[in-house]
Amino acid sequence: MLMHQGLGLETFNDLPRRKAVHALYECCCSVAWASRVADGRRYSSRTDLFAAADSQLAELSDSVVDSVAATLPEPSKVCAAMDRDTRGALGTAARAYEGRFGYAYVSSRLFAPEGFEPRDILVDLGHRLDNDDRTERTVMRAELAKINHGRLDRLLGPEGGWPPY
Repeated sequence: MLMHQGLGLETFNDLPRRKAVHALYECCCSVAWASRVADGRRYSSRTDLFAAADSQLAELSDSVVDSVAATLPEPSKVCAAMDRDTRGALGTAARAYEGRFGYAYVSSRLFAPEGFEPRDILVDLGHRLDNDDRTERTVMRAELAKINHGRLDRLLGPEGGWPPY
């Protein structure tokens, strides 16, 4: 859960650097990424902020991105309502993925507001295990960018942010 939600773009732009970095770190657990995105402020639109977030993500080394991926929950730990067999299958598939590529499985589907179907994650994991290393690295970074967008969207909230109370 994000501590900073519904700030609005204007309030986000006006935060002291330290607070902006903290708010951004909640979106993507990288101090380097959060610092660079915070330093790019004043953003004139959400689109500009998202573009800067994507650009800075692309600049991160693979080892930093792998560290960010490691902070995300494994698919088998996301939904408590799963039966034991499904949870076991997801855990086994996620470990196979990590063994194959050397970093944790990242999927924006795990963070969908409407939830996810475990079978869809298993199918996705199966397809992605067939990728070569370069292709999968590209897919993984794209999925991480989608997760960041969702979190940035919650950080900003509705246009103008939520009214102070």
